Amino acid sequence: MPHRLRPEELGFVTTAPVRLVFAARIAAPPERVFGALAEDVPGWPDWFPGVRSARPLDGGARREVRLTGGGRFQETVLAAQASELYAYRVDVTNAPGLRALVEEWRLTSAGTGTEVRWTFAADGTPALRAALRLARPGLARAFRGAAAGLDRRVGTAP
Repeated sequence: MPHRLRPEELGFVTTAPVRLVFAARIAAPPERVFGALAEDVPGWPDWFPGVRSARPLDGGARREVRLTGGGRFQETVLAAQASELYAYRVDVTNAPGLRALVEEWRLTSAGTGTEVRWTFAADGTPALRAALRLARPGLARAFRGAAAGLDRRVGTAP
């Protein structure tokens, strides 16, 4: 059953009870990485394993994301700073126990490439918090797969 989450702002990525941070290097420059993250939302399933569909809503101010495992998310974009930052919060989801979720993708120029840092900031029931901490290795694998897929995708862009 879908439920509404607490509407956190971008600062939640530094104060959330559960903060999982992952980083990877992408060969493409930040503007190409940002384009794939923020401007080509329907392309997410092509590079992020587990994302079945993603579509922008309200001119890109919101998103709807569906995962292959059945997870559904309605999100609000909190920041879209070209070549630097893309962040969103989940407003409505069918994930049980979740109370708040903000994800931040921070891009930093690294030579000719990009350092991508993904912060997954969440709050939930005590059981969910524990489960998320235990899921860290799985989320790390998912991020590595997504970063590799993103690297391939933006590396082939004209």
